[in-house]
Amino acid sequence: MLWVFNIVSDYITFLRRFLTLSNSLFLTPRQFTEAPHLIFENDQFSVTAFTYPSGVRALKLTNSRGYLTVLPYMGLMIWDAVFDGQSLKMKDMFSQPLPGTGIVDTYGCFQFSSGLLANGTPGPEDDYQLHGEFPTSEMTRATIKFTTSSLTLTSEFEYVKGFGHHYLARPAVTLHPNSGLFDIQMTVKNLSHAQDMPLQYMCHMNYAYVDDATLTQNIPDGAFHLRESVPDHVHPTADWLAYNAELLKNQTLISQLSDPNHYDPEIVYCTDDLSTITPEAVFQMHLPTGATFETRFKTADFPIVTRWILHNPDQQVGAFALPGTSRPEGYHAAEQAGTLIFLAPQAEKSFTVTTGITE
Repeated sequence: MLWVFNIVSDYITFLRRFLTLSNSLFLTPRQFTEAPHLIFENDQFSVTAFTYPSGVRALKLTNSRGYLTVLPYMGLMIWDAVFDGQSLKMKDMFSQPLPGTGIVDTYGCFQFSSGLLANGTPGPEDDYQLHGEFPTSEMTRATIKFTTSSLTLTSEFEYVKGFGHHYLARPAVTLHPNSGLFDIQMTVKNLSHAQDMPLQYMCHMNYAYVDDATLTQNIPDGAFHLRESVPDHVHPTADWLAYNAELLKNQTLISQLSDPNHYDPEIVYCTDDLSTITPEAVFQMHLPTGATFETRFKTADFPIVTRWILHNPDQQVGAFALPGTSRPEGYHAAEQAGTLIFLAPQAEKSFTVTTGITE
């Protein structure tokens, strides 16, 4: 009977190797034409390449639940995310992604990477553009890796300045079979051999505003604090100032999207260090339809979360959880708060966020 056992054991080993076998598809800009065309398909996934009229190249990554529209050569931005017939992204003013040097040139996406040398809204002492240098950066390489259990799109960007910083960023997004949840990854390596590199990163997911949705999380409400500073892009009204004063006085956390008239300009909360509360943070938005948006991540990597709510005729956002290494109030603010992190020469750090619609 030993020979039977050996055959079964060998078959199980083969099956495990087969199921984890990965293949790669190396992309080139020439593969992207105005007419959408299929470049990959298996039993679980398909990938379609196309170019927007603006000239921005895009990939549509599809599984049985829905799809992601990703911009492989522009910051690996996720332009749209649609699962179970529901678009996850904010209402915005852009009909398509537009080329630009900063995120405000194309602020209509579902997700972008804020950072990486500095992120968020620049403070009075800061000299960088809104959300940093990375969001619309031109990727130099894009690769699709697929197995029977996942489809991953990875791009690469090398940042280098004479007498400045030098890093390699590898953003990625992973789709899973029959799932409305997907992974957003970022790996950053300091390529310098001589100097430390400051690192500020936020996975900026612009979730849709849904009337009467309820927001929950596995951390206490008291961990959130209303933003009291007013950045340059916010233009307060008397009514908005009074509403903020009331929220601050009563220590109220907005947990239901039921008062849109008070969400213009934006309402922003930030948390304390969540790693002292839980190793994994889970945030959810429960829709009246019964669907649930979810975001989860390790708090050792993302100790700070920002909640951003905005509602006006042009833009509507219910960003219930924006994981970050620090608050989005600027480089010097993070430095003063002790939340600015550094990568030593040749050091590397990776981040992962799982988000989407739950099963």
